[in-house]
Amino acid sequence: MTDEQLLRYSRHLLLPELGVDGQTRLRAAHVLLVGAGGLGCPAALYLASGGVGRLTIADPDVVDLTNLQRQILYRADSIGALKSESARAALLAVNPEVEVLPVALRLADEALERAVGAADVVLDCSDNFETRHAVNRACVRHARPLVSGAAIRFDGQLAVFDPRRPGAPCYACLFPEDAQAEELRCAVMGVLAPLTGAIGALQAIEAIKLIAGIGESLAGRLLLFDALHGESRIVRIARDPRCPVCGHGTVARAGAA
Repeated sequence: MTDEQLLRYSRHLLLPELGVDGQTRLRAAHVLLVGAGGLGCPAALYLASGGVGRLTIADPDVVDLTNLQRQILYRADSIGALKSESARAALLAVNPEVEVLPVALRLADEALERAVGAADVVLDCSDNFETRHAVNRACVRHARPLVSGAAIRFDGQLAVFDPRRPGAPCYACLFPEDAQAEELRCAVMGVLAPLTGAIGALQAIEAIKLIAGIGESLAGRLLLFDALHGESRIVRIARDPRCPVCGHGTVARAGAA
């Protein structure tokens, strides 16, 4: 590490659990963020400032005035610009060492498979079940850890699904694809601005822990946070042996015969 890097990341280097070895792993890592909205903005900001070497940010949308209430990478002069490009500019202003790859489209099919396969960790910061399930399937196929966050009204959720762990559940074990789940969007239901920041920051924490190999991740657990009443609880998630995504013999892993 250079003298400038030693200074920039000095507060990380002071942590014995992280240190030079952990920071070196962060610099060599590639994180895929699916969604650059309320969750993706703080997650990307902390990953970039914390020294993750490469970030791919996928989002097809442009910045809207209503985004500025919670999407902290954007400014008033960002309105009308592509989120992925605007996010890249903001992140490089914080840490020019980080490589930021903007993808101005909704990842699906082969593009999603390539993006997930190229990443070390995937953050699902999207706002719809279709994308969440597609990302989950790709993560299971490529054995990539998935950090999933959600925030609506005053309620936040955070979970880690790590298919590298034997018997680990996936997102579909918790929310089956064929379930009649109501699609809740902040455009209709509203969301407390700092709640998205809190959940996005926690997603960054989980990603850093996974990359550096420190602590205990939320793998197999769901964190529920009620911001209105200041309460949180953790629920354990069991693998569904009948899950069509991660159940025995249901999904062919990338590179498997």
